[in-house]
Amino acid sequence: MMRPSRRWLLGLPMLLLPGCGFQPLYASGSNATGPARAGLELISVALIPERSGQLLRQALQARLDHGDAPPAKRFDLLVGFGLDAEGIGIQQDSTVTRMRWIGHASWTLITRDSARATVTAGNARAVDGLNVFDQQYFAQDNQTETVQRRIADAVAEQITAQLAAYFHSHPV
Repeated sequence: MMRPSRRWLLGLPMLLLPGCGFQPLYASGSNATGPARAGLELISVALIPERSGQLLRQALQARLDHGDAPPAKRFDLLVGFGLDAEGIGIQQDSTVTRMRWIGHASWTLITRDSARATVTAGNARAVDGLNVFDQQYFAQDNQTETVQRRIADAVAEQITAQLAAYFHSHPV
């Protein structure tokens, strides 16, 4: 005896969402509109020192700039970003076999006018890890860069979500 497929149940919630008034906070599509997207496009990301700061700035710019012809920027995003590493896998001879990386950012959104008033501020944090290999310097260096990039992406996603939530409730 054949049972009817239940796959159609998976799509049912997606069909009901428009009826309940659900709207995405911000979207990455070219036709995305709304107060959050409009506010995000008005932000310029200031320089962030060090290589990890460059990675974070690139990740933020990729999330904030979504137009063919970007509007004139009205806000500056100032970000302080730091990475800490700690050994969590330690052998009896005190060699480290696993590292935990913690990225933490504090950010402030300020106006670009002469007042330079603070609009909003917040914090973001991400944790990642990597294994430490003996005598494989290039592989270790490459893996460290990859972890820093993942942390920068996670922190950028948190900052973007916080900014989108602000602009959703305070349209510009």
